[in-house]
Amino acid sequence: MGKGGDASIASKRTMSADPATTLAKPTKYTWSEVKKHITPEDAWVVYHDKVYDVSNWHEHPGGGVIFTHAGDDMTDIFAAFHAQGSAAMMKRFYIGDLIPESVEHKDERQRAFERGYRDLRAKLVMMGMFKSSKLYYAYKCTFNMAMWATACAMVYFSDSAVVHIASALLLGLFWQQCGWLAHDFLHHQVFKRRKYGDLVGIFWGDLMQGYSMQWWKNKHNGHHAVPNLHNSTAESQDGDPDIDTMPLLAWSLKQAQSFRELRADGSDSPFVKFMIKWQAFTYFPILLLARLSWLNESFKTAYGLGASSANAEQEMKLKGLQYPFLEKAGIALHWTWVIALSSGFGRFGPLYGLAYFLTATCSCGLFLALVFGLGHNGMATYDATTRPDFWKLQVTTTRNITGGHGFPQFFVDWLCGGLQYQVDHHLFPMMPRHNLAKTHELIESFCKEWGVKYHEADLVDGTMEVLQHLSKVSDDFIKDMIKEFPAM
Repeated sequence: MGKGGDASIASKRTMSADPATTLAKPTKYTWSEVKKHITPEDAWVVYHDKVYDVSNWHEHPGGGVIFTHAGDDMTDIFAAFHAQGSAAMMKRFYIGDLIPESVEHKDERQRAFERGYRDLRAKLVMMGMFKSSKLYYAYKCTFNMAMWATACAMVYFSDSAVVHIASALLLGLFWQQCGWLAHDFLHHQVFKRRKYGDLVGIFWGDLMQGYSMQWWKNKHNGHHAVPNLHNSTAESQDGDPDIDTMPLLAWSLKQAQSFRELRADGSDSPFVKFMIKWQAFTYFPILLLARLSWLNESFKTAYGLGASSANAEQEMKLKGLQYPFLEKAGIALHWTWVIALSSGFGRFGPLYGLAYFLTATCSCGLFLALVFGLGHNGMATYDATTRPDFWKLQVTTTRNITGGHGFPQFFVDWLCGGLQYQVDHHLFPMMPRHNLAKTHELIESFCKEWGVKYHEADLVDGTMEVLQHLSKVSDDFIKDMIKEFPAM
């Protein structure tokens, strides 16, 4: 069928080819009918009570994220990710109207709640909260480059091992801060023209961090659309790639048991048993190594050597890289300057240089994962088939980070790069980080008004919540395993 819409209307629907007739007599669909179409090959989505067939639409500018809402209502996530006027390109995929009364899980209060948060978004637009300060981002970019230059100078001008360790840690922190800048530009918080955001994202992502821009966008857009959701089926792509961490970590009992279907006897492998049992203790060691995994996936993506997920593999096969030369050149230049710095510009021996690189890389993995791990880990998880509405999904799966336990708020604000307001960012991902604090009070007030749980914790308490959650999943896994396999 190719692109869904155009082709599928002709081949699957009994609708008139006359546009006027189509508009006059649209086909009516029930919610239960929409819910049957949940795979990329057979994907229907709903936008403002209109039904669109986007089956096989891999040419979607945002990539495979479109399929995270196959068989569901995409009204609010569409508004969160797209500029005004983007809905016009959906017209060719229109196949009919949804019968609102068939959506039995929405009562009048729920509909009023949805109207309320859409009105709040309109209010924030009128307040100018989606307009960026170019001066602010010029300052952040300059500060980041100063960190990089300082780390390089510490190696170039000093022979002290202590100074080199400090340089490696500063480089790890620089890479972490590059992540937040690339995040802002690739969320199109800074420029209205998306190409400008992509190009600056390649600078901070590919060149300075070693991360493929397209690898990151495919993964991160999917995460934003469906945070903490498990795939509805093995073939569907409606789950969160960021919690696809098995067999190393499990965020729910269902996820911990998900690998049983891969074994003929339906049991857990010895490796899975070990990792889930001790995951509260292996969590931090895994974070230390996280950047090595991201570098590997980015290199494979940029050079066409593989993909990190079925979604990404399909996107690369059908679309390829959006900026093939720039991505390859950026990754190559990244490793050029990293090898030069890690070798002490030719002065360090191989083992010393490797130690420098691993210190910087592992510290960066920890600095990055501490922040985004606190954002979602240990919060509510859902099955894709029973997800709540957009607002409740984003809020209940997300944790804000505050100052506390000796960490002042200004330090948390700098360290987290805007993601201390993770809840607010997830609700309005295209809002520049410097406006999130102003928006925070309005969002918190709205949540209280409608009785939606809004969770915040400081760096210490939040980390303890994550570890306690991992420990609880481990305990539930062991108890359930004993019940199902008492002889083991």
